[in-house]
Amino acid sequence: MITLTPEELKSKFQHKIFSRISETADELGLECYIVGGYVRDLFLQRPSKDIDVVVVGSGIEMAKAFGKRLGKGAYVSVFKNFGTAQVKFYEHEIEFVGARRESYQRDSRKPIVEDGTLEDDQNRRDFTINAMAVCMNSARFGELVDPFNGLEDLKEKTIRTPLDPDITFSDDPLRMMRCIRFATQLNFYIDDATFESLERNADRIEIISQERIADELNKIILSPIPSKGFIDLDRCGLLERIFPEFVALQGVETRNGRSHKDNFYHTLEVLDNISKHTDNLWLRWAAILHDIAKPKTKRWEAKAGWTFHNHNYEGEKMVPHIFRKMKLPMNEKMKYVQKLVSLHLRPIVIADDVVTDSAVRRLLFDASDDIDDLMTLCEADITSKNNERKQRFLNNFALVRQKLKDIEEKDRVRNFQPPIGGEEIMKIFGLEPCSQVGSLKSSIKDAILDGVIPNEYQPAYDFLLARATKLGLKPVK
Repeated sequence: MITLTPEELKSKFQHKIFSRISETADELGLECYIVGGYVRDLFLQRPSKDIDVVVVGSGIEMAKAFGKRLGKGAYVSVFKNFGTAQVKFYEHEIEFVGARRESYQRDSRKPIVEDGTLEDDQNRRDFTINAMAVCMNSARFGELVDPFNGLEDLKEKTIRTPLDPDITFSDDPLRMMRCIRFATQLNFYIDDATFESLERNADRIEIISQERIADELNKIILSPIPSKGFIDLDRCGLLERIFPEFVALQGVETRNGRSHKDNFYHTLEVLDNISKHTDNLWLRWAAILHDIAKPKTKRWEAKAGWTFHNHNYEGEKMVPHIFRKMKLPMNEKMKYVQKLVSLHLRPIVIADDVVTDSAVRRLLFDASDDIDDLMTLCEADITSKNNERKQRFLNNFALVRQKLKDIEEKDRVRNFQPPIGGEEIMKIFGLEPCSQVGSLKSSIKDAILDGVIPNEYQPAYDFLLARATKLGLKPVK
């Protein structure tokens, strides 16, 4: 957060885009303001290329005239049903809208919209830090209009609604997700009255489409410290409504003096760990879901204590259901998350034991091009408070990584296909498609992965003949 004098603020609008906006507004005789995130981010020193413009009058008329004034490189798109227009000018996107007053019906987040003043438009904004406006008209160019002390809230790192938060959140419940998203992204504090309103209005989230919820949730997940957002979602009661499977991870059970860890907070720690190393949204989702089946698989065994046998495989089965319900993509991204959830225990087992070539070779084959992401997930999964044990695992993972590199260079296992395929096996032995063909092909693959033979044609052919002889098969002449 920086402090800007009126002159310094004015100097932030020297780009020709702003002078053209000013000229266009004056020519049309319209009041015109830059509002919202662009103004906020100036004070936060965050880069922003998206510019929102509020016009007291027709935003569409203003956009068309502005586009003409910019000339070459400007592309105007009009959205008549919404009363908005967008001008794309090289790397910038400028959105124009007429100042408006909004009212809502309880069963919908779609407002009844009327023309309004700048004051009306600022009243309808979600948070004080997004309600600041800077005038573009030449007589008042660069003047800050801040009726709700948004600048002070920026200084205090506080998220607060301009008006009664119960009205703000009840009118448009998606703002509850946005509230927590901004607090997480900016590392801000949610004002007490605003947070209490989140708790009171949490059930209103039910009228919001799952796609809009998922979009905000993904932005929380991509924040620098996403656990902050999940903890706030949980505290206000939103998380159980939008992601009950995650809430089910909470709690610690003790029997005979033996407890398991709280898998909710463990998962958040894994998510924060992995977020230090990657902005890959779907790898972060894999961190969120890696232990998702632990509640389903939890058992007490007298000798072993608490167990979660096969939680990786059960978690793999849960991933499509969760993605489908949350309207996340049911494509290769979902399959990628599934794969990492399924495999996340494999490197840990290897690291905790003697690192054999065979085990590493099979891991490399099964993970293929996702092996580096899998290793990153597994390293993030080491959250032990025992520093000696934690370091031992990390050291072993370094050994596994080196083994992976060495074996890939030597055996070319990643994404490999056996040197002899099914069609050639049928041709050699005069077979039609049958289980024997699949079995022979698999035996070659297993022999290569186990290091019995190298990944080369002649050793594979010799192995195939020996294997086929045991099954009573002979090559046709």
